[in-house]
Amino acid sequence: MAKEIERKFLVAGDGWRVAIEKSSSIRQFYLAAAPDRTVRVRIRDGAAWLTLKFGAQARVRDEFEYPIPLTEAEEMRAFAIGTVIEKTRHNVRFGAHVYEVDVFAGVLSGLVLAELETSEDVADAQLPHWLGREVTGESAYYNASLALNGKPENSP
Repeated sequence: MAKEIERKFLVAGDGWRVAIEKSSSIRQFYLAAAPDRTVRVRIRDGAAWLTLKFGAQARVRDEFEYPIPLTEAEEMRAFAIGTVIEKTRHNVRFGAHVYEVDVFAGVLSGLVLAELETSEDVADAQLPHWLGREVTGESAYYNASLALNGKPENSP
């Protein structure tokens, strides 16, 4: 089990694009979602993963992740709640950290979020200039909420 410190931000502008190290397409869906836990299936780069997240605290949660056969992941899609999330994830290096910038497609098109997952807390002064408003702890921006409720009203 890994504990992660996760911060989430809206992205302001395209300044991050010059530092892209890797990009990949992701499809993910949820099998269960509650305020303190989620069960997710993610398909990325021809591989599938089952992820369980526990905890209601905004920045720190317990996460368990397991590879699963791609064919089984595709079968599980029939049990998805909400919509399937489609996005392109860009790994963007800034200083000593790699940010995951998600550019959403489909019903979430236009939404761009950046996540920073670390084992330590990063001071605000060390964050890149292209990050917009921090939405850590705003449940409307959790992927499970996006799958169930769509794009938040106040999002760009």
